[in-house]
Amino acid sequence: MTRILFVCLGNICRSPLAEAIFKTKISKKGLASNFDADSCGTADYHIGIPPDARTLKNALKNNVEIHHIGRQFQKDDFGKYDLIIPMDSSNRNNLLRMAQSEADANKIKLMRSFDPLHKNADVPDPYYGNERDFQEVFEILDRSVENLIQTLTKVGA
Repeated sequence: MTRILFVCLGNICRSPLAEAIFKTKISKKGLASNFDADSCGTADYHIGIPPDARTLKNALKNNVEIHHIGRQFQKDDFGKYDLIIPMDSSNRNNLLRMAQSEADANKIKLMRSFDPLHKNADVPDPYYGNERDFQEVFEILDRSVENLIQTLTKVGA
């Protein structure tokens, strides 16, 4: 089983949405037994609370259900996950600072490195934005997660 961790800053907008999109897609593809996914934040702002109401609303609008409670990334997550996917370069850098080995660092891949339209760009944080910003993030994550799944299933994960 391949274990994947999606990471953003507070774990209430981007990363729980990426996790939910991933789980929805692997379930529809009959691949749920091959993967496990979770999400977290690098900051401790929202530990123990559900995702932002706007994220939940956007997910439902796009037929994705989110079942998640915020948590913070821990160094031992490197040992629990095969792939750690930050939403942006700032969170990537935070994770790289916590990595205790080259093997840890090699598990970190930017979310948009799987985006067929804009490789290695950041997933914008919609927190201070409007409904359109949340939809843009959904669309970025939707196509990036689709390509991620295709990549993982091609290599026999």
